[in-house]
Amino acid sequence: MFEAVEELIGEHADLEKRLADPAVHADQREAMRLSKRYAELTPIVGTYRSWKQTGEDVDTARELAQVDPDFADEVKELDARREELTDKLRLLLVPRDPSDDKDVILEVKAGEGGEESALFAGDLLRMYLRYAERVGWKTEIIDANESDLGGYKDVQVAVKAKGGAEPGQGVWARLKYEGGVHRVQRVPATESQGRIHTSAAGVLVTPEAEEVEVEIIQNDLRIDVYRSSGPGGQSVNTTDSAVRITHLPTGIVVSCQNEKSQLQNKEQALRILRSRLLAAAQEEAEREASDARRSQVRTVDRSERIRTYNFPENRISDHRVGFKAYNLDQVLDGELDPVIQACVDADAAAKLAAAQ
Repeated sequence: MFEAVEELIGEHADLEKRLADPAVHADQREAMRLSKRYAELTPIVGTYRSWKQTGEDVDTARELAQVDPDFADEVKELDARREELTDKLRLLLVPRDPSDDKDVILEVKAGEGGEESALFAGDLLRMYLRYAERVGWKTEIIDANESDLGGYKDVQVAVKAKGGAEPGQGVWARLKYEGGVHRVQRVPATESQGRIHTSAAGVLVTPEAEEVEVEIIQNDLRIDVYRSSGPGGQSVNTTDSAVRITHLPTGIVVSCQNEKSQLQNKEQALRILRSRLLAAAQEEAEREASDARRSQVRTVDRSERIRTYNFPENRISDHRVGFKAYNLDQVLDGELDPVIQACVDADAAAKLAAAQ
């Protein structure tokens, strides 16, 4: 493991020299690629140097302890510190998800439960919007299909980082664990006898693809146009501006009606389609390589629930990692980091165990 670090240190030094050359920055795309790699290697190099220095300090403290027993405690402290740095370095050397720094398109869909499920989908959307606001991300509602009572039958939102994110702190790196079936237990607003109901909503998170990453052939698309409609079917547009795109080779269907013009809706629908095709291609490549996908992205019709939101007990439970907390009101207000971090830690531990 540590032999590999020496190679990374050489690559890090080379990148530092190249980034100091003004000519490199004439090509912004190449400069961004080099800067991204440099940022990935910097914590590895820094941790390795600390690990190496701590090893030298341990040797010195042991020599001094032979003369002065008071240094024995310092040896223990330095040994513990070096062990921590060893674990941290091992974790940093585990291969990262190449999409970790990507922005995402997050979709929330109402499931079983009628209006209550749609209202819960609205609660989930607000939770993600508030979380994005807390961590400094930008959000953009791409398309939304509201229900009669103010919830959402389905909604798509783009989530973007402002500037470069620290390694492991990108939008996909954090939100990829949100994909799956989210279950809610509460007394619905439509319940007159105070009975607790269970319903669910699905979340799908895909890394947003750039045009160069996914080639879309026009002959592979069937594009239908229709009139936009609001809650209850009331017409909100007098022209056929809504767009539905079917990708014939895969059967993926996306639609968009939020924008005022047909052209704008087509561009937004293509944006969603591009991300779904990228996710599908990545999953297929991983299946062919027999490498089980470790992120938590799931299709929204999957029956396995990943999380339960219990309102009577103010409890949130993540069933994948055994996380449980009694601050559901705060989580729904955007304090999602502890829940996500539990998934990140469990994923990292599994990858570390597999690498050993």
